[in-house]
Amino acid sequence: MRWSSRIGLAIAFLFLAVLEPATAEPRQVLLLHSYGPHFSPWRVIAGRFREELIRQSHYAIDLYEASLQGERLGQSQDEGPFIDYLRALFSEYSLDLVVAMGAPAARFFLRHRPIFKSTPLLITGADERALSGAVLTSNDAAVAVWFDQTKQIENILQLLPDTKKIAVATGASPIEKFWLENLRREYQPFANRVTFEWLNELSLEEMLKRVATLPPRSAVYYNHIHVDARGVPQEDDRALSRLREVASAPIFSFIDSNFGQGIVGGPLVSTQRLAHESAAVAVRILGGETPGNIKTPPLGLEAPVYDWRELRRWNISEARLPPGGFVKYREVTAWERYRWQLILFFIALLIQAAMITWLLLERRGRRRAEVHARNRLAEVVHLNRSAEAGALSASFAHELSQPLEAIMLSADTAERLLQASSPKVDKLKEVLVDIREADKHAVDIVQHLRNLVKRKSEFELAQFDLNKVIANAVRILSPESRKRGVALRVIGSQQPLPVRADQIHLQQVILNLATNAMEAMGNAASEARVITIQSMSIGDWQVRVSVSDTGTGIPADQLNEIFDTFYTTKDHGTGLGLSIARTIVEIYGGKIWAENRAEGGAVVHFTLPLLNS
Repeated sequence: MRWSSRIGLAIAFLFLAVLEPATAEPRQVLLLHSYGPHFSPWRVIAGRFREELIRQSHYAIDLYEASLQGERLGQSQDEGPFIDYLRALFSEYSLDLVVAMGAPAARFFLRHRPIFKSTPLLITGADERALSGAVLTSNDAAVAVWFDQTKQIENILQLLPDTKKIAVATGASPIEKFWLENLRREYQPFANRVTFEWLNELSLEEMLKRVATLPPRSAVYYNHIHVDARGVPQEDDRALSRLREVASAPIFSFIDSNFGQGIVGGPLVSTQRLAHESAAVAVRILGGETPGNIKTPPLGLEAPVYDWRELRRWNISEARLPPGGFVKYREVTAWERYRWQLILFFIALLIQAAMITWLLLERRGRRRAEVHARNRLAEVVHLNRSAEAGALSASFAHELSQPLEAIMLSADTAERLLQASSPKVDKLKEVLVDIREADKHAVDIVQHLRNLVKRKSEFELAQFDLNKVIANAVRILSPESRKRGVALRVIGSQQPLPVRADQIHLQQVILNLATNAMEAMGNAASEARVITIQSMSIGDWQVRVSVSDTGTGIPADQLNEIFDTFYTTKDHGTGLGLSIARTIVEIYGGKIWAENRAEGGAVVHFTLPLLNS
């Protein structure tokens, strides 16, 4: 045979092998419950077994369920009607597998094994001790459970070493009576350390009252309650949940179907593992293997696991947990849940704090620099004012000499009047008035000079009318202007011009501009020497002051340079006057500039914000 033919045949066989489970008839499986489909722990085991069987099987599964309701009563009953029911149910179908869920269902099937002929049996959810004496055939397999029951008591005493009493909660059905006797034997080695209280002869309501009043240093071992002493069946997990609601002591158990329902935890039987192993054996039997040849070791206890909520409820320290113990249901803290978000938040917060700190330090340094600069500026302004006062000193002296001479003449006149034989009092009063006015004039001149050379380390901000500052500057300039033969013209606004600044600073600006204007007209004819100081409001938000002269003007290429520091066209100038004027104007939010007049001369403008803008 050629290789291509062999490969084609192999592919065909492989295709048929894959296709066969999908096209084959569904496997008929009967799940036989010991008491009913709602009794724990078989309810959990059966549910997980169904899921695992469907997941692991290559065949479609047609699953039936039936329950031995009479087994929980413990009475001898005629089992014929139930067997007839099963025969009628499967009269047209042959069962491929019967799965006995629990020891009672297994014993029932084995008692009637001849009726079921060659139907394979799989026993699960049963302890080996409960199957003691049962004879299995080659057509039977079991995935059983077996564990050392003393481990549960050792677990209780490890977690609660001061325990003096353990209440054992179990029911009164036949299988529970079997386990009651078994537990009594197994717990004998602990009799000299703890007292066991057996609650099997109580109804559930009586058990609840007893568990609620247990003395301190007690514990509860829950071995399942299928039927209580009054014969009331306890389906699902109602008995355990009700016990937890009223218990005055922590509750322990042996199987993980009760975990998360109120037990503290410990080494437990895994229902998931039991279901998984049982489904795996069921799939092998459905696949054609002989059940008797499938041997699986009994499942024991898994690694200890504990409910963090119950540990906290009963104040059990995690330090007492055995090595390898795992804690579940721990409440996740905000740090654990949002760790990375919090880390990023704190990093961002630190960065932000560092930036804020840096900005504050920068602001502090800047403010120090500003204060230092303002102090230096104040020093320079003071020096400039002193220079202006020096330049005007001759005019001040000339101006001051006039009232002093008037005082001297008035004093001589008063002395002559007093030497007369009959002094004229009215005339003396007039002379005294003249002396007082001359003295006031001299005081004003000295005060103006004093303000001009006054040393200040800080700006004194105040609200005032700019027209008054211009008027004061004109009074100071008047002696010098008369000396130089310069006419001072003032064109003021009819309305007040309120600004906020330091009056002395703005006065100095006007003095600097007017003084420069006088010097610019040194070569002009005496009759053409005119300085005009004009103030006006521009809209409702700004005031403009203009100081113009009739000199030779400013070279066009120097209009933007005259305000630079140390720039001067004078032979003995410092180059600070206009620079200081610009600094002062800009400090108070204004602007200063110069331009030439069309009719000759130059004009310097500066603006300031109006206070009501």
